[in-house]
Amino acid sequence: MADIPSTGHVGETGARRFAMTGDDVGARSAAFVAFAREEARAGRKIVALYPAWRATDARKAVDFARGSLRTDHIAGISVDLSPLALSLIADQLAFLAPYVPPGMVAALSAELPKHLLAGAWLRTVSGLSTLPTSLGQHMGSYAPTVSFLAYCAPSAQVSRLRASDMITELPFRPVQPVQLLCSTPDPSITRVFDENLPQAIQPVATRSLPVQPLGSAYWGTTKYVEFVALSAHPQALAYAAGALSASECTWCGESVAATPCPFCGGDASGPPVRADHPAPAPTARNATGPRSVGERTAPAAVAPNGQGLTPGPLPSSETAFGARLPGAAPPGTGAATPWTSSPWSASARDAPPRNDGRSAAPGPDASTAAPATGRHTGPARGRRQPFAAPVDHRAPEPVRPPEVPADPDGLPRPESPRTYSR
Repeated sequence: MADIPSTGHVGETGARRFAMTGDDVGARSAAFVAFAREEARAGRKIVALYPAWRATDARKAVDFARGSLRTDHIAGISVDLSPLALSLIADQLAFLAPYVPPGMVAALSAELPKHLLAGAWLRTVSGLSTLPTSLGQHMGSYAPTVSFLAYCAPSAQVSRLRASDMITELPFRPVQPVQLLCSTPDPSITRVFDENLPQAIQPVATRSLPVQPLGSAYWGTTKYVEFVALSAHPQALAYAAGALSASECTWCGESVAATPCPFCGGDASGPPVRADHPAPAPTARNATGPRSVGERTAPAAVAPNGQGLTPGPLPSSETAFGARLPGAAPPGTGAATPWTSSPWSASARDAPPRNDGRSAAPGPDASTAAPATGRHTGPARGRRQPFAAPVDHRAPEPVRPPEVPADPDGLPRPESPRTYSR
């Protein structure tokens, strides 16, 4: 929900974009509200991503949609990332949407940035307000030979670029093979960047992308080179999703990995999600993209054209990244992936015990279940039953005042004096 075009790195899959442009709040929210109305009528849930540093209009649009449609199937997720990194994360979530429930799509918006190295090379940090900077760094911006590396993922930090310590000062190194995405508004200033960061990361492929429209607004300058380093391993996305543990929301039943629930705001401290749980009635969809989301345990999903999809293991790197990279498994090998079953699911025998010592299995199986004879078989032998006192349903008798004998004249007789003695 911002003017952040797609990188095209995930292939044909892409998140649905809303530039949020218009003269007033209503005009900027109209396109998203219309989109949410269509998806809500189709029974799909929506995950709306918007940048944390430009969140006012997006929050109002989400509130308008939730209020006008009277539904809590719209989750607004704030992501504090640079435009290039946010664009990539949105497309990756749209790619994962058919394989995970909507609550996990919302949780992955915070998990996927932990597996990226995203930031920018900056000539100056004097206008940078989205990341923490120090007074010394602001003063160093006036030196002619000083430049900086600002990171927004996996953690927010700004450091001075030193070529001798470049390899040891990297805050994170993605799993090999690594791809590097870059964009800059001025290609003539990339010499310092090209001589340092790619040498430290050692990517197998580097792509130059068009500049993001909001890049200068995020970095506070036009002298920057924005980059995202990500792992191109065929199991990279499955590994990131498998790092999450899901539980059911105690209010709406959605599989979520954080409290409160991103949809209803309820407590998400329910039982762990298991592979044998029934699928929810409505299907779900990633709000930011046109791809539909599968049901809770990855049965058939609903595509935008109404045809059924049968999600299985995550596709190989040839489908996810457009072309097979060095070190990636060739397509069609049939290699098993962690996504054959839900990575956050556990079988009944592996379910954690409850407080009373019983297994957390959903219920007895067919071999041990009592036959349905239609008669009440009574309580189990040897088990103490609670005592229930009989209930008297008769109406209570009215309380009548005591009768006082009267004198022959019709006046009440005075009470006799009482005598007290020790």
